[in-house]
Amino acid sequence: MHRCELDPEILSNDRLSISLAEFDRLLSTVSVLLDDEASGFYSRPFKQGTFAMSCHAMIGAPTLRKAIKRNIRFYSLFQNGLIGEITELGEEVTLTYKLENAKQLNEAFIVSSLFIVIIRLASWVIDRPLLLDRINLTFDKPAWADVFDDMFPCQHFFNQPTNSIVFSRKFFDMPNVQTPHTLTEFLRDAPTILLTHYQTDNSLTATIQRMLLKENSVEKLPFEIVAERLFTTTQTLRRRLKEEGNTYQEIKDKVRRNQAIYHLLELKTPISQIVALMGFSEPSAFTRAFKKWTGMTPGNYRDANTKARS
Repeated sequence: MHRCELDPEILSNDRLSISLAEFDRLLSTVSVLLDDEASGFYSRPFKQGTFAMSCHAMIGAPTLRKAIKRNIRFYSLFQNGLIGEITELGEEVTLTYKLENAKQLNEAFIVSSLFIVIIRLASWVIDRPLLLDRINLTFDKPAWADVFDDMFPCQHFFNQPTNSIVFSRKFFDMPNVQTPHTLTEFLRDAPTILLTHYQTDNSLTATIQRMLLKENSVEKLPFEIVAERLFTTTQTLRRRLKEEGNTYQEIKDKVRRNQAIYHLLELKTPISQIVALMGFSEPSAFTRAFKKWTGMTPGNYRDANTKARS
């Protein structure tokens, strides 16, 4: 802290904070002093240059899917207590990270930091924000959970069996638009670029998702009213959503899906009641939609997650 010209009292006073530039300087200094780009979070250090080499491994991948697979494979070689897994079911991709946490550090901070890096690195690969459906977290809701909406503008589920990031499969199929030249520029500005770029909190998709979550039923909010609340025309809003890789119907489906999962797993709501709450005319229609979303029926999905928690 002294080397970074920061007052150590910041560590013990919750009313004090540091700027993004100061945090960047602190991260860089700790990384150099420990010769560990992960700041001592994991069982073994990531020597200087590890992150750069992981990016070099990703740069020739044709799609985000291949790039993430290479990233997970690269870090698996270090046996550092962090294991990444990819699951594709229905329209969803789930990136799950198992953390050994041998040093018994603050898991909420470690996982949140890891997810920020993974999400924004993926966003850089496709050069557009990776719009999240939800994140699952194994720890209790932290005291600072109010900042989760800014870091991860999606639904958050705490006390889950795994730490995982869930997003639409269509992002996985998007091309890797980066080149060795853009990688050089990216690494020159790292890690600052991961703190400041590809934040999705201002995306229209995230804004509309939050808007829908405040409604008792997603069907009660017509597209015209959404455009009106955002002070734009339906034509402009439709075009801007398309640029983000979404449609209004897709956003509604994601909100409906996440609400259904919340009722299934957290509230233990009977499936027959979820059908009505989600606005489906009959159970079979809900079952077809849910299987399309997740690759599983509602009952099987609940059973699988119940077993994972036991």
